[in-house]
Amino acid sequence: MIKIGTALFEAAEQLEREKGISKDVLVSSLCDALVAGYKKHIKDKDAENVEAILDETAGEIGVFRTKLVAEEVENPDTQISLEDAKEIDDEVEIDDEVKIEVTPENFGRIAAQSAKQVITQRIREAERKMVLDEFLSKKGTLITGIVQRKDERNNVIVNIGKTDAVMPTREQIPGEYYKPGNRIRVFVLNVKETTRLPQVIVSQAHSEIVRELFELEVPEIEDGIVEIKSIAREAGFRTKLAVWSNDPSVDSVGACIGPRGSRIQTIVGELKNEKIDIVRYSNDPVEYIVNALSPARIISVDILADEETRKEAFVIVPDDQLSLAIGREGQNVRLAHRLTGWKIDIKSESQAAQMEKQAQKEAPAEIEAEEENVVEETVETVEAVETAAESVEEAAETTEE
Repeated sequence: MIKIGTALFEAAEQLEREKGISKDVLVSSLCDALVAGYKKHIKDKDAENVEAILDETAGEIGVFRTKLVAEEVENPDTQISLEDAKEIDDEVEIDDEVKIEVTPENFGRIAAQSAKQVITQRIREAERKMVLDEFLSKKGTLITGIVQRKDERNNVIVNIGKTDAVMPTREQIPGEYYKPGNRIRVFVLNVKETTRLPQVIVSQAHSEIVRELFELEVPEIEDGIVEIKSIAREAGFRTKLAVWSNDPSVDSVGACIGPRGSRIQTIVGELKNEKIDIVRYSNDPVEYIVNALSPARIISVDILADEETRKEAFVIVPDDQLSLAIGREGQNVRLAHRLTGWKIDIKSESQAAQMEKQAQKEAPAEIEAEEENVVEETVETVEAVETAAESVEEAAETTEE
């Protein structure tokens, strides 16, 4: 047996406290390393029934080989005679198994070298698996992290506890300054397994971060009374949220806003004053489109196409509401389209009237053109009939002659 003292166990306990890696992982790694070192020492990597046993009480570890007690020993590597087995255990019988210590002399140095490599590798694997399991369970949720730095690709590195996460440029809020040391809330977008520690991808621009914030701040959403039907977001600028109440006595929009706007103010503050429009969801597409285009007032909504692959609507608004309905650089109508899934064509009242006048002017010309086509087709038909009749008469005269 090799004397290892208490230092190993103290190190294992410290590792468990600091990194959460179980002491059993270290002990198992040490035993595996000892077995690997023994097989290398005897130059037989395929040696069977070899194991390392650790005696924590005595602080010793050794290599043992299990052998079968046999009347006649045909293979000394796997069998032992009853007489030799009795020296180890007086009560042993034929066909019993006994463990025989085979720890080589001066094996401590070789074991230490093998143990260092194996233990280091096992600790890394255990740490990687632990981090992977933890953050896979957190995928799709909000967590708090501390900004560390920006790398050469302008990605923000965020410490989230046992590892650092990466927030790519596309997942950052445009114009936001990420100061090292600041605490921020991020959305766990993805977890990628690598040869080292897993790579955790986080986001502050994803639309689901809005859902998570509302679930945290609005108990009715957490309880399932109010349901978020759809979210359309342009991070850092504006978000539209469609909500629906499963309880007629609960106002879905009011629940999200909160008493004196307390709930929505907390969420807006978390999103760095991003504008949020909360609208009521409706199964009626006309009503839903009207709500989605708020705060603009709508005169009418005409459904042009309502198919599985094509949904189009024509919306008329007052002249003074056109810019509000479209929004800055088309943002309001673009978000309404993404929120509802409908392609929305917006015109002002005067533009719609102009289009109607133009259509009325073009209508007579189209009718006249259609009438001319009908006349031409009729003339052609008559001429064809006359030609056919003449051919019949000529054939009849030829027959008489």
